[in-house]
Amino acid sequence: MGTAQRFDLPGTDAFTVPYWQAAAEGRLLLRRCRAPGCGAAHHYPREFCPRCWSEDVEWVTASGEATLYTWSVVHRNDLPPFGERVPYVAAVVELAEGPRMMTEITGCPEEALRIGMPLRVAFRDHSPTNGADSRKGGAEGAGAGCAGGAGGAEIRAVPVFRPARSADGPG
Repeated sequence: MGTAQRFDLPGTDAFTVPYWQAAAEGRLLLRRCRAPGCGAAHHYPREFCPRCWSEDVEWVTASGEATLYTWSVVHRNDLPPFGERVPYVAAVVELAEGPRMMTEITGCPEEALRIGMPLRVAFRDHSPTNGADSRKGGAEGAGAGCAGGAGGAEIRAVPVFRPARSADGPG
């Protein structure tokens, strides 16, 4: 019997292989413009700077820190495997480097969510040996790597965000 089509993993191509490899290693990558006078970081990954249109951009490791910009709690979703996850929090976070990113908030009850709350990246593990929806957090998530395919990549980990831990204790 075949595997059901999944709708939670984005399409990949040869350009995004470094992004997915880094995610499998527990690192979030952004693109940063190297053009004089620009230096803008951007996300989603693309081959040019959306601010100045320069093609002189590079991959850089993000800090993994963000704040919650907005969110919505999804109570119904019929696409596999989302139906098994409801309710879940779909969100936009503002990364410390400036860009905003669509993601999911995990490890936080809905009533505790607040605009501007500090968040930290974590990674949902999609490697075949760990199951389709196990979770690993932040830098401790050192996945199995990203196997490149013909022009694309097998996605082994997807960035999600969790509340940041405060210096005073767990958060």
